[in-house]
Order: sequence, then structure tokens, then C-alpha cells
Amino acid sequence: MDTIIRNGLVSGPTGPESYDILIVGGKIKAVGTDLDPEGREVIDARGCLVVPGGVDVHTHFDLQAGTHRAADDFLTGTVAAACGGTTTIVDHMAFGPKGCSLRHQEEAYHGLADKKAVIDYGFHGVLQHVDDKVLRDLQEMAMDGIPSFKAYMTYDFRLSDKDILRVMETVKKAGGVLAVHAEEHDKIENLRKTFVEEGKTEAIYHAMSRPNQTESEAVGRLIRLSERAGWPNLYLVHISARESLEEVRRARGKGAMNIFVETCTQYLMLTEDRYSLKDGESLKYVMSPPLRKQEDIDALWKGIADGEVQVVGTDHCPFFFEEKLMFGSGDFTKCPNGGPGAEERMRLLFSEGVMKQRISLQRFIEVTSLNPARIMGLYPEKGTLEPGADADICIINPERSGTFSAETLHGAAGYTLYEGLEYTGEVELVMQRGKVIVKDGVFLGQRGDGRYLKRRVPSV
Repeated sequence: MDTIIRNGLVSGPTGPESYDILIVGGKIKAVGTDLDPEGREVIDARGCLVVPGGVDVHTHFDLQAGTHRAADDFLTGTVAAACGGTTTIVDHMAFGPKGCSLRHQEEAYHGLADKKAVIDYGFHGVLQHVDDKVLRDLQEMAMDGIPSFKAYMTYDFRLSDKDILRVMETVKKAGGVLAVHAEEHDKIENLRKTFVEEGKTEAIYHAMSRPNQTESEAVGRLIRLSERAGWPNLYLVHISARESLEEVRRARGKGAMNIFVETCTQYLMLTEDRYSLKDGESLKYVMSPPLRKQEDIDALWKGIADGEVQVVGTDHCPFFFEEKLMFGSGDFTKCPNGGPGAEERMRLLFSEGVMKQRISLQRFIEVTSLNPARIMGLYPEKGTLEPGADADICIINPERSGTFSAETLHGAAGYTLYEGLEYTGEVELVMQRGKVIVKDGVFLGQRGDGRYLKRRVPSV
């Protein structure tokens, strides 16, 4: 049956305006006033904000990291995301066997996600070495639905500057996007080694081993390489330091407009004080990059408001707390890195951003759905309420409030980084392609209903 969402507040040029949305065949057919409800199912959204379903392009579901595996697979992870208002994810594939082809993990991840994901999904390619075949495969994959690729400047399969430059030149030809985890590996490893030798193994030394400069200096290197490669689309994942924004600002001042900055909810909300929590609780917050200071949080919020930060993702990659305790309680370097966040993102950004007047409703829509959809080749089907788009919709009631609690969330990790935090603005209803999949916090969708998305080369 066709559906009309009536009287919802939709973001317009001058602020939220009351509109009806007609949904036919899983697509948005029309947006207007006084649309005819006869013979159609009616959803009354009076007093609520109607926004595009969230697009989270930084998740790590079913990730294998050494001997550790992420708590959420593509079923539990996408259920959690859906219940938080997110209707599309693009997942960062884990490293495969040493020397494997670029396409190896693509096949492996279809095996993990297909028939499990409850919302629509895609994958980023992952680069762990560079040769002529990898670069040929990159161009083929960009034309075959995977136009974005992840490179690391740290960890075991980090790429050298020479190899990053080769990748950038190839990405430029293909028209794709290179996403990079930017951290100075050698400086971090030296600090980690020194702290362990000195017996400084508590969680706070995780943050101290990865100071702001280890991120911002890597960002600066990437920008210089990008300039040499002719400015390909460069996407900086999980930026956490104010100095990194300064590096990007300088580059944009020289005309480099296709450098895209992503931050994550944890870097907008939490400070390194969490690393002083007792009873092992501090280990929940061991992630890379680490939590930083209030001045970094303030700079990131300003960056969102000013348009310098285009995307807010989650880097959702939780490990069970018991596992973090077992491996990390005596040595932070052994603690699995990552935390949950896919379910909390939309409510956090709405409550802390829109309701506290840090950002406008339109900016909220841009960083949670529109911009990631555009940058990662999903627009105009995703990230918008324009006619012709998929009817992926999130209805938020700004009059309702709640408190984050592990007991009410849906992920498998069993904890939230925001336990006890009150928020304003509740997700009342979520639609995927016109079908209601969440209502009043209850998941109504089905395992395997998510569709794999062959993405196009982005037009950014």
C-alpha cells in the first residue's frame, strides 16, 4: 500500500517546514502540502522532524583483528544501527591474508553480510600492499560498485608514502575515493615501547602514546602527497585533533576542495578523562585515535558548524568488555581497539548538536546522511528526501527524551560508551525503502532484508 507521512517538519531553506511525503513502491514520490490520503496508509508525524535515514560510512562489523573478533556481526550490528535511525552503512573490510588480491575480501565480506544485514549496505576496499595488479583491480572495482578504498599509515599492513602516492594517482584516474587512517606509525610505536619499558601500562598511556601531533603530522603528509597526485578525492577518517583541522584548512586555502573530513561521535562527546576510570572501565575507551581534550571537541563542533567537517560516522567496532579486560588490564598495548556507537549516533548528534543549537537541522542532515551519501557514491538514492530517492526515513520527536543504557540498546557488546547520558530527541519510527523497520524502539525488520549497494563513482 502507498503511504503518506503527514504534517512532519522537513528541513527547508529557512528552517523546518510542515510537509507531507508520499511513498510509492518504496520510493519517495512527492513532497508537498495537503497530499491526498485516500486509499493510502497514513503516518501522522505532527510535531516531529522527518529526516533522511542515517548513512554511516564507517563501521567494522564482524571484523577480525589479529586474534580478536568484533562483538557485532552484520545482523546484530545493522539491527543496532537501524534502531538508532541509520538505514545505510558502508563497512570497512578487514585485512585479508598476507599477499591476497584486492578482491579477496570482497568475496569474504559478501559471505559475512549477505542474508544477514537488515539495512542496505556496501563495502570499502582495503589496501594492504600495492603492485600493478592491485592498481588494476582498484580501477575495475571502482567501476563495479566499490569506488572507495581504505589505506592505513599505521598497523601491520600500513602503506609507505611511495605506495600511497601510487594509489592516489590511480584513484584520481578512476574517479574514486581514498579513505586513510592517518597516524604517524614510528612515533607511536616508539612511545608505546618507552611507556611499557617504564611500566606505564595503564589506559591513559594509550592516549599519551598517540598525541595530537601523531595524527596532524600524518594528515599534513597526506595532503602533500595528494597535491603531487593532482588532488584525488581524499577522505580523512575519524579525525580527532584540532591541529588536523588546521592542516586541512591550510590546504583548502590553496584551493584543495576535495579533501573530506570525517569525525566520529566519540570525539565530539568524550575526553581523555575516561582513561582514568576504575575497575577496568577505562579500557572500554581504548580506540585509535584516542579520546582527546575539550579543546579538540570544541574545534570539531565548530568545524561541523562551519562546514569544515563534512561527515560524522561511528567507527563502530566493539569488543566484549571481558575480552578488553583479559588482554588489556595489565598492558594497554594488548587491549583490542574500538567501541560501539552505531545505535547512538543519530540521537547524540541531534541532542548535542541541534537541540543545543551548536548546529542547524540542515547541518545535522548533511553530516549524518547527505554528505556521506554524496561522497561515497550513494546519492541521490540515499541521503535525501527528494522525489525519486529511496524512502529511507527517520522520524524524530524533539519533545521526547531518554537515557542511554546498555539494557535498552541492541548491539551485542553489552555496553555503551555513553551509559547514563541523557538525550533530547527520540527516534520514533524508521523506514527502509518505505517499510517500517523500527517503531518506538522495537525492531520490526527481518534478517537479510538489507540490499547490497553497488555504488557509483561519486560526483563530488
